[in-house]
Amino acid sequence: MKKLYGKNEQTFQTDKSTVFTATGIIAMILLTITKVVPSSQIAGYSVFTGIAFFFIVEAVAKTRGAESGLRFHTVPADLKKPGVLLWMLLPVVSAIATLIVGNLIFGGEFVSHVMGRAGAFLSFNKIPLLIGQVVIAALSEEIAFRGFFAGKAMEIFPFWPCAVVSSVVFAAGHIAAGNAGLVAYDIATVFIDSIIYSIIYRKSGNCLICTFSHILCNATGIAAAFLFF
Repeated sequence: MKKLYGKNEQTFQTDKSTVFTATGIIAMILLTITKVVPSSQIAGYSVFTGIAFFFIVEAVAKTRGAESGLRFHTVPADLKKPGVLLWMLLPVVSAIATLIVGNLIFGGEFVSHVMGRAGAFLSFNKIPLLIGQVVIAALSEEIAFRGFFAGKAMEIFPFWPCAVVSSVVFAAGHIAAGNAGLVAYDIATVFIDSIIYSIIYRKSGNCLICTFSHILCNATGIAAAFLFF
C-alpha cells in the first residue's frame, strides 16, 4: 500500500511539474512575441518569468540538490565533464567572428546596432557597474532559457527540438530596430550562441557552466568592439 501511495504521489508531482513547465514556456513565448514591436519592453519579462518557473518546477518536483539545473557545489566536477571546456570557449570565438563578419558586411553600422541594443541594459561608461550587469544578465538568461526553458522541456521532449525552440525565442528577445539584413544577421548569431549554450547545458547539466561561457562571450564582444571596431 505504501509503495502504491509513493508511486501515485510521484506521478502527481510529475504531472504538476509538466503543467508548470508548459505554462512557463507558453508565458515566455507570448511575452517574447511582443518583440514584433522592437521598442517593446514587455519581452524582457520573459527572463523573470523563466527564473520564477525554474524554481517553481524544482520545488514542485522536489528536485534534489545534486539533480538541480543550478548547482554551485558541483561546478568543478561539471567543468571536467567530456567536451564541456571546449564548448565553453566556442562562444568566445563566435563573438570575435560575429564582429569581424558583421563589420565586413555592414561596416561600423553593425557594432553600433549591437552596442545600441545592449546599451539599453548596460552602462558602458561605468566599468565596475558594467561587470556586475554582464554577470547578472548572463546568469538570469541562463537560468531562464537553459535551466528552465530548454532544461525542463528536455525532461519531456528530445534535446534538439527543445534547444532549437528555446533558441528561437531567446534570439527573438534580442530584436532591435534597424536595417532588416543587419537585424537578421544579429539575431542569427544570437541563435547560434544560444544553441551552443544549450549543448553546454546538456553536457554539464548545470546552467552555471553556461553562465560562465555566456559571460566570456559577452565580455569578449564588448572588449573587442571598443578596442578594434
